[in-house]
Formats: sequence, structure tokens, C-alpha cells
Amino acid sequence: MSSLLEATRGSVTVAGAARTFTLVGTAAPGDARPLILVFHGSGQTGDKHRAFTGGVFDALAARGALVAYLDGYRGNWNDARRESRFPARQAGIDDVGFARAVIAAFAADRRADPSRVYAVGYSNGGQMVIRLAHETPGLLAGATVIAATMPAPENFLAGQAPPGPLPVLLIHGTKDPIVSYQGGTMNWALRTIFKAGGPTWSAGRTARYFAERNGITTEPTTTRLPKKTTADPTEVERTTYEASGLPSVVLYTVHGGGHTVPGPSSSAPMIIGKTSHQLDTADLITQFFDL
Repeated sequence: MSSLLEATRGSVTVAGAARTFTLVGTAAPGDARPLILVFHGSGQTGDKHRAFTGGVFDALAARGALVAYLDGYRGNWNDARRESRFPARQAGIDDVGFARAVIAAFAADRRADPSRVYAVGYSNGGQMVIRLAHETPGLLAGATVIAATMPAPENFLAGQAPPGPLPVLLIHGTKDPIVSYQGGTMNWALRTIFKAGGPTWSAGRTARYFAERNGITTEPTTTRLPKKTTADPTEVERTTYEASGLPSVVLYTVHGGGHTVPGPSSSAPMIIGKTSHQLDTADLITQFFDL
């Protein structure tokens, strides 16, 4: 997939510093394409995340979107967890401003439609998307959070943000060895390695939180999805929160899945768990946000 699509390097200036990204897909002025902002995990860059996921998000560009793989500051994002201690937090990096600047760069000549901007984040990048969902009402048309869960209130710096209804897609593996599906606090070794910590909610409670934030009070429906391939031991369950006139929230629980992004291929190391091939994350995003 990746080799068939044009990828170019770009940059914007934020607080006097150049912030970089890799853009997959092309658009002419006035095309008004959907824009997908991809936020990588700890220790990655946009290009490393693209390789790590087997280029799964490139499929969105093949379907007509612009996909911007953003580069964090020294491998991380300044997310809203109180106990984050990596350089992006210590340096006070304006990653919200970075997201706004990339959107503005492509919206200025209508290459991208500013009403169809979607953020996708994995791990620390997922935490960054959670921050954007709270601090930038109206900026995003939808959010996808993978292998990250909602920080507990005492660990969340954006808790005073006014509610802004937003469709949210969540994906999490039950065997994630880094960000527990059940929530809680990272052990000492993980806190030391990733320079982050503090209590977080479970994936299920995270989904319910976003549903309630959207005004959905009805109970969710849960469906076990048929297996695509018997060789893959993972299985998938979909939990859907929806109500008439309100943005939906969907959680895909990957039973047996690790700290990875589901898709047809992946270069994720086995030490972080199994990558499910029962799901294609790009397909989920396309369907859920009607791209």
C-alpha cells in the first residue's frame, strides 16, 4: 500500500519552532478532502509509526483523504496526564497548537475540509487525541483512540473543559501489557521506561465516559464479530453506544490483542502482544466516520 501512494515531508511553524510531518495523499486547492491527523506512540516518529502499523492508515489516503503522520517532540506528545514526565511535557511543547497549525495549512486553500478533520492516536498519541477531544471543541469531526484509556480525574489536566459532543472510536486489546484494558496504574518499570503514569480508567469505562459526555444515557449493545481468519487467535467484540441525534461511541475489544494497531500487516514486535488481523483499523475509521 505505502509504496503506491505519494508521501511528502512537510512542516509548520509553532511557537517559533518547525514541527514536521509526513503527508500521504495529494490534493489540489479547492478539493476539500478529509484530513486525518495520526499521532504516534512513545519513542516513535510519524514515519516509524507508519511502518509499525504496516501502513494501515495509508488506505485512507487511497480512498481520497489526506493523511498526515505528525512527529512528536523527541518521540512524545504533551498529553493531559498529570504524571507525564517526558521532554514534551517538561519543555511545555504546544502540541495543540501543532494540530491547529497543520489543519490551518491545508484548510487555507481548501485542500482539506476543516469540517472533516479526524484525529487518530495510538498509546501516548491516543492520550494526545483525548486531550484534543477535550480542549478543542469544534476542531475535530471525530476521534479514534487506540491502546489508550481515559486518565482518572485526579490524573487529568483537561478535566475542566466544557463537554463537546464528538463521535469516538476506541480500540483496545485485552492482553495489552503496557496500557491495561482494565485500567489502573502502570507498574514501576513501565513508569520508568515511558516517563508517564498515574491512574487510568478501563477501556469499558472510557467508552461509557465519552458516551455520557455526548449525552447518551441508554445501555450499549455488544456484538461478537465473526472471525475473518481461523489462524489468528484474537477475537473481537464491538460495544456500541448510540442515541438518536447524538454522536455515537464504539469500543472494539480485541480479545487476546496486545499493545498494537489491528490491520492486515504489522511490524510490531511480539513483546508488546499480538496484532489482530480480524480487524482493519482503516476500514473501521472509514465506516464509522463515513469517509
